[in-house]
Order: sequence, then structure tokens, then C-alpha cells
Amino acid sequence: MKRIHLLYTAGLLAAWGTAPLLATVTIQSITPSVVSPQPLGTPVTWTVKATDSNPNNLTFQFSVAAGPRAYALVRDFNVGTLSAGTWTAQPFQWTTIAGEGTYSIQVIAKDFVSGEASTTKASFRFISRVSAGAAVVHKTANVLVALFSAPACAKGSDMRVAFYTGSNPPAVTAWAPCIPQVSMNFYVAGMLPSTTYSMYSETLTKGVIANGTTLSFTTGALPNRVQSPFFPTFSLNTSGPTNDPNPVLLWSFTKIVAPVATDLNGNIVWYYVQGAGTLLTRPVAGGTMLTIQNGRSWDSSNTQQQLLREIDLEGNVVHETNTGAVTNQLVALGAADATPCGQIAKPVQVGDACLNDFHHDAIRYSIDGKPYTAFMAHVEKLFPPGTQGAPGSAPVDVLSEMVIVLNSDWQVVWYYDAFNQLDIQRAAPLGEVCTGGTSDCPTKLYLSTKANDWTHANTVDYVAATPAQNPDSGDLLVSMRDQDQVIRLNYNNGAGSCAPPPAASCIGWYMGPPDGLTVPPNSFTIDNSTNDVWPWFSHQHDVTYVNGGQPVTVNGPTGPITGPLLTIFDNGNTRYSATPLGLGANCGPSDCNSRGMALIVDQATMTVLPVFLQDLGVKATALGSAQLLMNTTPNNYAIGTGLNPAVPAEALEISPTTGAVTGTVVLNVQGSSYSYRTWQMPNLYSPPIL
Repeated sequence: MKRIHLLYTAGLLAAWGTAPLLATVTIQSITPSVVSPQPLGTPVTWTVKATDSNPNNLTFQFSVAAGPRAYALVRDFNVGTLSAGTWTAQPFQWTTIAGEGTYSIQVIAKDFVSGEASTTKASFRFISRVSAGAAVVHKTANVLVALFSAPACAKGSDMRVAFYTGSNPPAVTAWAPCIPQVSMNFYVAGMLPSTTYSMYSETLTKGVIANGTTLSFTTGALPNRVQSPFFPTFSLNTSGPTNDPNPVLLWSFTKIVAPVATDLNGNIVWYYVQGAGTLLTRPVAGGTMLTIQNGRSWDSSNTQQQLLREIDLEGNVVHETNTGAVTNQLVALGAADATPCGQIAKPVQVGDACLNDFHHDAIRYSIDGKPYTAFMAHVEKLFPPGTQGAPGSAPVDVLSEMVIVLNSDWQVVWYYDAFNQLDIQRAAPLGEVCTGGTSDCPTKLYLSTKANDWTHANTVDYVAATPAQNPDSGDLLVSMRDQDQVIRLNYNNGAGSCAPPPAASCIGWYMGPPDGLTVPPNSFTIDNSTNDVWPWFSHQHDVTYVNGGQPVTVNGPTGPITGPLLTIFDNGNTRYSATPLGLGANCGPSDCNSRGMALIVDQATMTVLPVFLQDLGVKATALGSAQLLMNTTPNNYAIGTGLNPAVPAEALEISPTTGAVTGTVVLNVQGSSYSYRTWQMPNLYSPPIL
């Protein structure tokens, strides 16, 4: 492997973003698509051209600073396009509604093989949209999103926008702190098409709210490109509760042009303009979303799931990184398995490994007030013949993952590599082999048509509770679908180590059904008070601690119970399989269906107690989500039913039955295409408390 890493990391020895005296990288021009100044929120596309006398790829990084403030990364290094000796960066479209003023755009062009780089800057001024000291509202590129602009408010106050139609109660945006002498601007989203809304600002000062002037705004009709048949249709099977405090459903569709949000009747109230090839992983408090998207990265042979983007409700990119930038940073941190697949020398050898793409999950959390982003990437590695019981004399291609953490400037600061920590001989209980080229199986290393889909992790979760509330405080949970297991990583708010052996294992515990496959054994036992024939989960999705792992009180099998609560979508593949582990043809109707599940976790006794175990009436072989609605009484559960050909997507709200682990469906909205996850929310600015 040294033959690969020495070549790949040569450029990392040069000063980051500083050109040597004899630099051969030169930025020739940086040009905006419109002249400065422009009103706030105007999209500006920057075109950057550069030359490099070396025969290597040239990459470009974009950062932005407001006035004298430090630069904040918007797009990390990504490869440009070479034509007639000139490199052109991929178009950089950027805008802001943070406030009028002069902004500086910094571009670094870097050759990562030679280490040479060149930096240039350009300024652009945005002007206020406020007219004659009065609030205004404007259309945006998204016909369901308005740009509301209000005059400046006093320091120490906060402002938001309330909006409503007819006699309905107002919905609201997130609060934003006032900045003296700078206008306040909000993307207002969550509105029906072709509908007139009233909207006004609310300013909070020392506990008192003052309302601004009410303005009128009419949304547009949905563009043809997101209407049926390209967009799913929705039907209301069971009406929701009156005045439901969670009236918005956010859908992460997997086979259409855009993630969307609907109301509880299935009417579209938001969509992502640039949605093609987008996997929405998590909404973020304040009105942004984390997504994994298709696009060009350093390995030109693969454009699937190469980009990690945070977007706002209008569709603008707030932050972006890519597999090429991430692999460079991982290799610099000593990650031996993170070489880009296109950099592996042929013929491949046992021990070779590479990072393919990003997949399944990205989350946002804070430590001491600073934001961090954790996400997953596919890693593929070649093992000796016979690994995981494989027949024959050929090497064994295995697919697994890394969990990667970015700091507030979207730079890698921590990682976990499954190949360093898990027992490679513990094969997947159902022996999944994935087909190359699909989104869940991007084999690039050895066998282009298949690989052992060993772990298939699909969820990463941060535990925010204090140690007194939950011993898992400051750690990460990872749900491994194909292993029927959830593991706790000793992340310790970034201070924990997941370095390769002989360092101590970074896995704090394992949770899942006993299967006798090999060590390590399950760390927990289950309190099967309901005598369920199979009380555990299997091939699960969306395993998350409710409320950051803080204890919550919920209905249990014998009454109210308090403790840290895990919500889970139990797909149940192993449970209803025909293998020796499963129930197969002997399972009853409910045992062969997927389930909504919630477990109280007691680490003093290392037991888990099912407090919610709801037969969903469908067999969802993949996908799915589960959440506890913290703002309902009782605490209802929201379930997205996942991959079920009969009913491709369902959003259910279930009210628990007192003294039981089941409940009553009080809302059922069905969609005509598959949704990876579904969230039920108060509005698009307030995601579930996870």
C-alpha cells in the first residue's frame, strides 16, 4: 500500500493554500455572472480559470467572508475541467441573505500531486431589499418559498416571520438574532401552491413580542417538472388529529427528482429545486438540510453519491465537500483504507482498500456550541480467500463503511473504520452480496459485479445527554443493518480513539439479537415481558436516541416508564427469513411484518425493555424511519414504512395504548414512490428532537 499512499499524499507536504516561489499554478480570472451590487438573495455564479504547467488535475476551493470576518468554507477542493491548456473550476453558485454589505470570495487552485497552489480574492456587494424603511416580500426560484425582508432590529432582540392563509393559525420561521443596522431576511417555506398568504415579522424583546406590518404573498403553481408522473401522488388513508402540533411531513424520496414536504393531507408545501440525485438525510434546526448528492468529484469514473451538501430552503448550497477532499484529509490523518478507488494500482492485492462514496446518513450536532457534522462513506477492501466462509481460492471483496466527523469549517477531524474494529469473520447473518453499480454497492476495487455487503450501516446518531442522564453521553451510535446490530463508538466528543489495533477497541457495546455467529456477544439482554416470539430488531433502520439520549417518560407494557429511549424501524428481514435464525414459514402474520419499535435502555442492568412494538401490517424489506413526537400528549410515534411494493411510502402517526406496547394509527398518508425516511415536524425549521 505504500506505493499508493506516497504518491497520493505528496502534495500534502506543501503549505496549504500558499504558492511556492516557483509556483506553476496560476489563477487567471474570477468572474461573477452579474455585476455588483445586487439585492440580497440574488444567485451569483462565479467562473474561475487557471493554468497548471504540471500534468496533474487542478482542484478549486471556495470560501466566503463578510467584511473583516474570517473566511468560511462553502465548497471544498474539487476538480476542474481542462480545455486547451486552461482549467475551469466547476461553476460556483453562491448567494446570501445574512445581511447587506461587501463580501469577499476567496478561491484556492491547488495541484495535490505537486503541492503547488495559487490564491485569489474578489469582492461582491449585496444591498438591502428593504424599501423606504418598510418590510417587503419577494419571489424566489422556488415557487413555494418567499424571501421576506424587514428593517434592522435592536441588539439583544430576536426576529422571526409568521405566515398564514385564511383563518388558519400562523406558522413561523426560526428565530434569528437581530443585527443592528442590517436588514433581517428570511426564507419563508411550508406554503401550498397557488395560494395567497399573509405574513409579518415578530420581534421578541425582553419577553415581549411586537408584530410588524402584514404583507401579502401568493405562491406559484408547481413547475411541470415536479408534477405527476415525475412526482409521487399522495392519498389520505386516515385523517390526522385535529390541530396536530406536527402538521408537516418531510419525505426523502429515493427515485424521483426531488425531496418534498407535504401537509397532513398530502398536499405539497415544499420541494428541492435541484433535487435530481439527492438523498435527504436529516433536516437541521433553523431551516437547512443535510443531503448526499450525485456530482463530479476527483474520480471522474464515478458521479454517484460523491457530494455532501448542506442546503437552505431556497435550495442554495451552504456547505459542500466531496469524496476527493475527504479522502485527502483522511489519508493525512493516517486512515489506511481511505485511498480513492481510482488511485489503487492494478492489479489489486489483498489488503488494498479504497473509499467509494458517501451513503445513508449525515447528522448535525453541537459540542460546546460548535457545530459538527457526522456522516458515512463506503469503504471497500480485499481479503484473503476463505474470508467470511467464502468458497474457492479467489480473494474476497468486502464492503463496509467509515464514520467521518467534520468540524464547523467542514474539515475532517475524526473517523471510525469498521475494518479496524469489527471481527471480519463475523459474516452477515443473511449473507448479503450486493450487485455492483447500485447506490448501495459501488464496487470499484476487485470484482466489478459484486461484493460482500458485510455491515450496510444506515444510521449514525450522536448522544448529547450528560453522563448523569446517559452513560453514552458524547458518543456515537451506528446501526449496522446487515449485522442486525447497533454499536456504540467511544467518540467521547472527539477525544475518543478509533485508531487501528493494537489501540484499544473503540466499541463500547453491541446491541442486537443473539445469533451464535461468533464473538463479540450481544452486550444487552431483552426484557421480553410481552412474550413476543422475536422481541429483537433485525435489518433495522433509523436507530436514534430520543431527545439526544436524555431520559423521557413514555407508555410501557405496565404503565409509564422513564429512561433513555431508542426509536427503531424494525424491518425484520432476519426475523421472517427462512434461515435457521429466522421464523420462516412458521411465523404468524404479525411476525412476518415490519414493526415500529422503541426500547428503554438501562445500562445499570444492561437490559432493554420494549415499550413500543407495533405491527405495521406491511413487510418493508428496506428503508424506513421511526421517531417519538415529543410535543404530543401522549407522546405519539411517527413511522415511515419504507420499501413495500404494495404501498411504496406511508407516513403513520400512532397513539400508544395505555399499558401496552401497541397503539392506534391516527394518521396515514400514502405516497406513490419510495421514501428513505419520513419526518413529522411542527414546521420546516424545527426538526424532530433527536
